[in-house]
Amino acid sequence: MKATITALLTSALLTIGVPAANAQVSIQNLQRHSGVTISGTIRSVVGNDFILDDGTGQIIVDAGPMRHHQLNLQPGEQVTVTGKYDDYDFDAFTITRSNGEVIFIRDPQGPPPWSGGYRRRNSASQNSR
Repeated sequence: MKATITALLTSALLTIGVPAANAQVSIQNLQRHSGVTISGTIRSVVGNDFILDDGTGQIIVDAGPMRHHQLNLQPGEQVTVTGKYDDYDFDAFTITRSNGEVIFIRDPQGPPPWSGGYRRRNSASQNSR
C-alpha cells in the first residue's frame, strides 16, 4: 500500500512538471530555478565571469568576485555548472571541469559569502561580543 501511494505521488509530481534537482537544462530553456545544471564550452572569460555555449545558446556565468577566489578557466574548456538562472546571467554554485575537478563557488541557500562586504563582517564580529 505504501509503495503504491509513493508511486502515485511521484507520478503526480512528474505530471505537473516539478523540476528535478540538478536537472540538466539547455541554455535556451533556462527558467528561474535553483539547482539547475548546464554544460557546455567556455567561449570567453573576463575575471570570474565567462560565456558558456551549449550549442542551443550562450549565457554569462557569474562565478563570484575575484576578491573571493580566482578561477583559472580557459576558453575552449568543457565545464558543467550547477546554479540558478537569475534574470540575465547564471549564478554558479559549483563548476565541474571535464577532469572531474569540482570548484565550489557558494552555497545555494542564503546570500553569497561575498555579499555585504566590510559591513557584514564588521556587524558579525560585533554581534559575537
